[in-house]
Amino acid sequence: MANHISAKKRRRRNARAGIVSSARLSRIRGLIRLVESAIVAGDQPAAQLALKQVEPELMRGARKGVMHKNTASRKLSRLAARVKSLAA
Repeated sequence: MANHISAKKRRRRNARAGIVSSARLSRIRGLIRLVESAIVAGDQPAAQLALKQVEPELMRGARKGVMHKNTASRKLSRLAARVKSLAA
């Protein structure tokens, strides 16, 4: 348990940051699910629109430290490839 004032403050700050990070990650996961459901349905225009929404959220998540930048890039690349394959 934190005894120093600075350690107590750090715990409060970490708790607030954790709430923000989990909300951001949850939003990213929800947007990814939208893309995947459009892919499963075979609806390329909807999948492309959802992909345009998820791209900035993924990159923002990487920039803010919610996920590693390579993870965000990998997820985006794989989603884009799957959306592109719908056209073929």
